[in-house]
Amino acid sequence: MDDRRAATGTAAADRLNEACFCITLDRRLLNEALDETAGEAGFAQALVDAHPWLFANSPVFLRTDLLRDMLDVVAAVQAAAAVPDYRAAALAWAPALARPDPGPLGVFMGYDFHLTESGPKLIEINTNAGGAFLNAVLGRAQQACCGADLIARSDASPDTFAARVADMFKAEWRRQGREGAPRRIAIVDDDPAGQPLRGEFTLAQALLRTAGLETIIADPQDLKLDGDQLLCGGEPVDLVYNRLVDFWLDAPGHAVLRRAYEAGRVVVTPNPHVYALYADKRNLTLLSDREQLAAWGLASHHGETLARAVLRTVRLTPNNADRLWSERNHWFFKPARGHASKAAYRGAKLTRRVWGEILDADYVAQAYAPPSERALLRDGEHVRLKVDVRLYTYGRALLLTAARLYQGQTTNMRTPSGGFAPVLVLRQPA
Repeated sequence: MDDRRAATGTAAADRLNEACFCITLDRRLLNEALDETAGEAGFAQALVDAHPWLFANSPVFLRTDLLRDMLDVVAAVQAAAAVPDYRAAALAWAPALARPDPGPLGVFMGYDFHLTESGPKLIEINTNAGGAFLNAVLGRAQQACCGADLIARSDASPDTFAARVADMFKAEWRRQGREGAPRRIAIVDDDPAGQPLRGEFTLAQALLRTAGLETIIADPQDLKLDGDQLLCGGEPVDLVYNRLVDFWLDAPGHAVLRRAYEAGRVVVTPNPHVYALYADKRNLTLLSDREQLAAWGLASHHGETLARAVLRTVRLTPNNADRLWSERNHWFFKPARGHASKAAYRGAKLTRRVWGEILDADYVAQAYAPPSERALLRDGEHVRLKVDVRLYTYGRALLLTAARLYQGQTTNMRTPSGGFAPVLVLRQPA
């Protein structure tokens, strides 16, 4: 792509993110789509009452080449995870349970990016990334806006989402040596009825059932292991869609699921092995070490992609603690096994008290890359919200692209006018 075309694309995306104040979300259509998908009258209203800032009114605009750059990062990470020496290093700090590879790739991988002047920067990788089912419905409830003539069609569209998801779960089943399709899927999380985004489980259940896959929602303590079968409510469970944040299945309440997984009695996706290879934040120290990746044999083009996109990350140790404290304005600190931005801190906001707590835990320090921003109108006032872009993938394949708009240190669903937002990809200028 020549510089003039790139500049034109940048100008269009920047202009729309700065000056398009269109409200593209049709709330009536969204509510109808949510109720229809869930198969429950009043489902949408209950969801919005519980989370008034779950869905943003406006989209985020993205250049085609930036989406391609992010997909190149996904491919490079996948390539690195296939390198024997990388695998050995990533699995070295994982427990024994996570070291064997039963086959599945992990459903709904989430790659989170900040968009910067020097290109997309990978912030983290998640193996049980939430929000995909919500974003698929959100994408169906959008109206045209002032950028409509620039919007490119995408294969990763809400229209193709259901079929791709069904195929993904069937593929996971077969990747663990099974034939046909799973008879019964269990969406498993602790106290699913009490989870903040429990409505997403309902949407997932409805979609999978529509695709002919019997699906239940279950608490792990409802599971029983009877001989060679995992049961829930007396009926066999073939595949577990794992939404637990106990990534190693260490908690006593997860013992039955752990035993079934260890014995190969059930397909679990995402599973501890996939988490160990991708989502443990200590792996970012490997993915941001270009020289080490080259020495391990990663292809140079993948190494160059990771060098551009993966922010330098180091483990916090007693040996570097003083230096990182003195340089804290340039770092973001994250727990090695954290999730949902919990206990993650921008260094510039750290207090001595919190720093002391961090030193007593297992943390990584990641170079800070400010997120891009989206200008919006809120109650007639101009506001600027931060933007994270998430790619939901299966292996290297893109399932869906979404953004999160927020204020504060980390993403949240409590920012007025913020929440999940569709990503509208702009055509490349001719």
